[in-house]
Amino acid sequence: MTLQIIGILGLFAIMVVLMMTRKLPTILALPIMAVGIALIAGIPFKGGEFSITADVIEAGAMRMSTAIAGLFFGGFFGKVLSKVGVTRTIIRKAAEMAGDKPLPIAIAFLVVCSIIFAASNGLGMIILVGTIIIPIMISAGLSPLLAGTVLLLSNGIGVTFSVSTLAVYIDVLGLPQDTVTSYSLLCGLPLIVVALVMIVFLTKFNGKTRKAWAMPTSNDLSGEKSVRSIALISPIIPVVLVFAWKLPLVSSILIGIIVTLILSTPKNAVQVISSSFVEGIQETAGAAALMIGIGMVLKAVMAPQVAEVLAPLITAIIPNSSIMFILIFGLLSPLAIYRGPLNVWGLGSGIVALLAASGMNPIAAMVALRLDSNVQAVCDPTNSHNVWVADFTKTDVNEFTKKTIIWIMASTLVGLVVASFMISL
Repeated sequence: MTLQIIGILGLFAIMVVLMMTRKLPTILALPIMAVGIALIAGIPFKGGEFSITADVIEAGAMRMSTAIAGLFFGGFFGKVLSKVGVTRTIIRKAAEMAGDKPLPIAIAFLVVCSIIFAASNGLGMIILVGTIIIPIMISAGLSPLLAGTVLLLSNGIGVTFSVSTLAVYIDVLGLPQDTVTSYSLLCGLPLIVVALVMIVFLTKFNGKTRKAWAMPTSNDLSGEKSVRSIALISPIIPVVLVFAWKLPLVSSILIGIIVTLILSTPKNAVQVISSSFVEGIQETAGAAALMIGIGMVLKAVMAPQVAEVLAPLITAIIPNSSIMFILIFGLLSPLAIYRGPLNVWGLGSGIVALLAASGMNPIAAMVALRLDSNVQAVCDPTNSHNVWVADFTKTDVNEFTKKTIIWIMASTLVGLVVASFMISL
């Protein structure tokens, strides 16, 4: 059994190194790791009560179906908001209200973009929003690094409240939707406060520069047709339905789409719906493929044979006090980057599922993983949106990690301290 533990941990380490060095994409590393773990633990390839082909691969591919559906419909909603003009109108109005002063415009964009990303996130939405707001912020006097950081912070906040990503934690830990949503404020509020403090501090001390940025004509907001003001509430409709009315995720998003179309009345609603659905799926296909790999890893690590092998190790690292809970998930929160063991989009999904299965309170595990995911969402240089922001602002992607990681770790620690008083470990 000791050799099996060494083999599984060694496989984990190899996959992390390959992903960090970009020798192997995560989309391939996760299925390979799932099958490798199963083989090391002695799970038969075919036949028996639990096999690699039937359970790890086949059932694993379907394990995250709720999250995948939420992801697709979230992408669908985001495309509708974009096509009817809601997204650009919100950004334009925020820019008009903030004027050309660096700090007000940075805070305004943090707020409105967080709302937009709560409705729909992903690389496509990051690019759409980023190509508009980053040039505006730079023209107002913010440095490219700080302008990109504002976008990354708003994405991190939005993801915390996003109805399409809540399903990941529902699937991974088997928790009810109401339970997952009820802790969103605990996970998001520390990040919001730290983001505001961070923007104020960096703007006043080292975030200002005066640099002209000629915005592309395709993103010029001056000639952009506005939707009626009432339609600007559209992005928050699914969020309200999930958090306040407790409606299921997909139903809430579909209602949000219908209300958006009613309030904005586009000329060709049928074409908007059909094209948005197809394009939304296309833009979220990569993340969906990641979820398929995550499902396979979950099925592998939750297999009886693997659980038996890892039980002594997992039991030893389960935090049995508030101090250990804070230290393990707080000081080690950088392990959420590079698809590490605290990253829900990488190895973390399997680790936290094992912790919950081995006796840790699943609610505590969920909150810890969501708080650590803030580090991943904002700081991880392997994120596709971090890479795009770095390229667009002509900044080294690692500079964003260096600039933000201490701040986001601080927000995570604050959230864990509060959680340790609220949740039984």
